[in-house]
Amino acid sequence: MIFFTSDTHFNDPRILRIDRRPFGSLATHDAALMSLWNETVGSDDEIWHLGDFARPKAGIENILSQLNGRKHLIIGNNDGSDATLASGWASIQHYAELVVDGTLLILCHYPFRTWNQMGKQSVNLHGHSHGKLKPLTRQRDVGVDVWNFRPVSLPMLLSKHNRRSG
Repeated sequence: MIFFTSDTHFNDPRILRIDRRPFGSLATHDAALMSLWNETVGSDDEIWHLGDFARPKAGIENILSQLNGRKHLIIGNNDGSDATLASGWASIQHYAELVVDGTLLILCHYPFRTWNQMGKQSVNLHGHSHGKLKPLTRQRDVGVDVWNFRPVSLPMLLSKHNRRSG
């Protein structure tokens, strides 16, 4: 199965204050997000992280080694060389297009106003806005702040019943 997430901000003390995440400490935050990731994503699953993985010098390779799945990074504004040079990523890029179950997905850390094949039912998956941006049609924020701090599958993202954005 394929999963998507973004804005985990591991080892970033600012995240508790800026986004008012409901954790008493950064260690509790990081442990909870890692546990929820591993409850959701199996070792044989694929996961696309759409940016802002961890604070520089956070022991990024150690964090990556503890997380299930074949991990791809779409670089976010807080992902420096510590994240992009870490071993443990299957791929690293700023932008990607994937076809999953017949749906063209446009992946970027940032939400777009318009994107490739927008008029032909493609879907823009993004992070960055932490659930605070009103989405366009067929646009989904995959950030942990939107999805109860865990990765989300494409069927869940596209389900009208479970739709959190767009």
